[in-house]
Amino acid sequence: MAVKIPISCNKDCGGGCALSAHLENGRIRKITDSSFRPEYMRGCIKGYRMADALYHPERLKRPLLRKGERGSGTYKEISWDDALDLLAEKLFSFKDSYGPQSVMRIGGSGSCRGALHNTAVLTQRFLSLYGGYTETTGNFSSEASDFVKPFMFGTKYVGIDVKTLFESNLVILWGMNPEETRMGSETEEVLSAAAAKGVSIVVIDPRKTASVRRYRAKWFPVLPGTDSALMLALLFVLIRDLRIDEEYILRYSTGFNGLRDYVTGILDGVPKDPLWAERICGLPASRIEELAGMYCEAKPAALLSGLSVQRTIGGENTDRLGAILQLATGNFGIPGGSPGCGQWNKIPPPRCGSMKVPTNPEVRTVPVYRWADAVLEGTAGGYPSDIRMLYNVGGNYLGQGSDLGKVQAAFHKVDFVVSHEYFMTPTASFSDLVLPVATFLERNDIVFSNSKYLFYSAKAAEPVGESKSDYEIFSRLSRRLGYWEAFTESRTEEQWLDYFLDNSEVEDRAAFKKTGIYAAEEQSYIGLSGFFKDPEADPLNTPSGKIEIALGSFPAMGGTELPEAVVMDVSSRYPLRLFTPHEKYRIHSQFDNIEGFRRLTDRFLWINPDDAAERGIKDGQTVTVTSETGEIRVTARVTENIISGAVSLNQGGWVQWKREAAGSFFDRKTDNPNFLTSTEPTKPSSGSRTHSTAVQVETTIDKMYK
Repeated sequence: MAVKIPISCNKDCGGGCALSAHLENGRIRKITDSSFRPEYMRGCIKGYRMADALYHPERLKRPLLRKGERGSGTYKEISWDDALDLLAEKLFSFKDSYGPQSVMRIGGSGSCRGALHNTAVLTQRFLSLYGGYTETTGNFSSEASDFVKPFMFGTKYVGIDVKTLFESNLVILWGMNPEETRMGSETEEVLSAAAAKGVSIVVIDPRKTASVRRYRAKWFPVLPGTDSALMLALLFVLIRDLRIDEEYILRYSTGFNGLRDYVTGILDGVPKDPLWAERICGLPASRIEELAGMYCEAKPAALLSGLSVQRTIGGENTDRLGAILQLATGNFGIPGGSPGCGQWNKIPPPRCGSMKVPTNPEVRTVPVYRWADAVLEGTAGGYPSDIRMLYNVGGNYLGQGSDLGKVQAAFHKVDFVVSHEYFMTPTASFSDLVLPVATFLERNDIVFSNSKYLFYSAKAAEPVGESKSDYEIFSRLSRRLGYWEAFTESRTEEQWLDYFLDNSEVEDRAAFKKTGIYAAEEQSYIGLSGFFKDPEADPLNTPSGKIEIALGSFPAMGGTELPEAVVMDVSSRYPLRLFTPHEKYRIHSQFDNIEGFRRLTDRFLWINPDDAAERGIKDGQTVTVTSETGEIRVTARVTENIISGAVSLNQGGWVQWKREAAGSFFDRKTDNPNFLTSTEPTKPSSGSRTHSTAVQVETTIDKMYK
């Protein structure tokens, strides 16, 4: 019998899609868009092909215990009782011998939008009740942007509903490529429809991306990690040409006069004009003037800043400047405008209950970008640390973490590693105990999104083999550790979901479960609109009650009071700027082991013809890429679709770790750029700076003879 069941992807890709699983005799035959989806909501190929992962022959089906040396990849199957007994024994032992802070939580983005099945929240809840743990704070994706928002706006909810872009005259996609990196389930279709209706679209990016082609956009190439210089030059033109409304700026913000003095050169004698910016960002001054002219003439204009521009040294300032540009042009807080900063679509979700996390009794925390350093150096949150155990749920740090040589050393140093996984990822292969988990297709959940929708994701298939949900694993483990009632509150998974709906705005839960989607009444949300309507009646939660342009607390934390251009230098040894975009056919590293996806992925190093000719590199040739951190070999793609001075290699490829007597190593013919990136973060957020990586590219033969 054929039936359709509503499902929604609970992945780290921008937030929720209304999908349907088509079942025949209890087996999923295909996944399609839901017939109840909103007009502009479409699933992505990763969601449509999720059944390939569900039924993949390499799915983990029973708990695995390491047999050989860590990293050897040799395991034996054991029972769930034996696995959980062993894990409980380890947790008891580390707590008694070294204290609960000897356990560090890593992972967390494998399933990040569920009300119940949220990998980070469930692990935090479990380990807090365990007695505490060393927490990894922040995230790899958006930490600089997330860090800045409370200081500037007093809230993280400054975003817009994507459908408000139909009122724009110009949309600037700054470091944003929605055709390949999902930023909400409606974004691509809304932008495509807006372009068809005559909305002008500009793409500012080191590469001529698929978004340029689909939206018939004008491309302004810029060197990675230099966006702040271009933003300052645009602001200079606005000030020079008297195109800003100072009365408007003073009404809604504080600190602009100091920034104006910096931009015009009064503070340091260096005007941040287009010629100054050209030498830094690579975009000719004439094109900067062209871009500024388009921007000035096109109100309302929306600047949609991708998260890529804040994953750099000085990424905090880039995020600040995007917002300031929208403020200076009067495009913040109005229909057709935008906040200008990263997480531009961060808006309050419809009201619904979700799993809560108790306070962690321990005070030891470490920025997630620096977790391996904390393990190796023995410090966390300013305290001495002795990390003995890594508890990994939903993470593949031996592929996604920066400086993978250092990450591997951290895995070797600890005494025990446990991973919840549904494939033998590179990280799982360095774990002592691997517990097979269910996918979102094998459990029920309520899914949040970066929009005014809630999704109900129904269980569409029975768990493969003996795999179990993370909630069930932690429930069984908490019983062994003596706090089952505190962890579960005596609720089953279904009882939790009913409890969440009891605390939601969803009135017709039967319809919600049948259709899989709830749309809030408000579908044109504009962040801070109340403040912009009346800043005195609805002030921000900041010291001034306004948007804070100058942040006096930042210098003491390693930042700058004004949003200055903080840009990584290159050298003659490492003269090229590497950046690492997301891949259309992967969610980070997920699905890279599935051939149907793997053969479609872009696994090449993009390099401009001028840079290639200087090095004698031909298209399709194997080249060696080196940085201060490491070295890889990869195939070159010589193309004019990337700016000279930059090279690009998509992130997320699985590393083929091997084993020798001297220790683990990897095949240097790899397409994972994280052997080249550094764990030195941007300040003051301690966020990722992976797009501030200086490299050299050489022919492999030349490298061998040096």
